[in-house]
Amino acid sequence: MFDDNGSYLLGLIEFFLFFAWFMCLFWVLSDIFRSKDLGGVAKTVWVVVVIVLPWLGILVYLIARGGGMHERAIEQAQAMQKAQTEYIQSVAGTTGTPTEQITSAKSLLDSGAINQAEFDQLKSKALAS
Repeated sequence: MFDDNGSYLLGLIEFFLFFAWFMCLFWVLSDIFRSKDLGGVAKTVWVVVVIVLPWLGILVYLIARGGGMHERAIEQAQAMQKAQTEYIQSVAGTTGTPTEQITSAKSLLDSGAINQAEFDQLKSKALAS
């Protein structure tokens, strides 16, 4: 397959370029689908351009929309952080002060979502914390 060092180096460079294109493709595709300011048709056009014209499509995308990639990535990371924090708080049961917890439990009792025994348990848990 590799009959001399030159063909080995050429194969290595080709593999590196393919791998680099593959990574850029995933970054660009994730940014296309993450973008809220593009409609469905525009997203489809960008995906086709990036796949049909591999290097040129990625280069054109980075020139045209590359400036906003960082902002969209930060926005997504902040949204994920917020969702994670809300989930942890909901699972841990530490949502606010004891007064807020008792008020929330009382509203659940009044709406019929919980019974009196569950309200008393939530109330004692809130007062214990």
